Amino acid sequence: MSGLELLSVVALLEDSPEHGLVRGQVGTVVEMLSPSVAEVEFSDDQGRAYAMAALRSDELIRLHHRPLEQVA
Repeated sequence: MSGLELLSVVALLEDSPEHGLVRGQVGTVVEMLSPSVAEVEFSDDQGRAYAMAALRSDELIRLHHRPLEQVA
């Protein structure tokens, strides 16, 4: 799944109106459902989940919070 794994931080690349989500919202992969589908939890700044969605890898981009050499 294109670099995604359990607990990866991801952002939506497109709106997902069926889940009440819009492009750019940030979530965490909480389960790998298949090689190309992940269950993603979306939470607010206090850690309260407001949405869960099974999303395809082409709908997501993995976010990185460290320099490139530490990511690999």
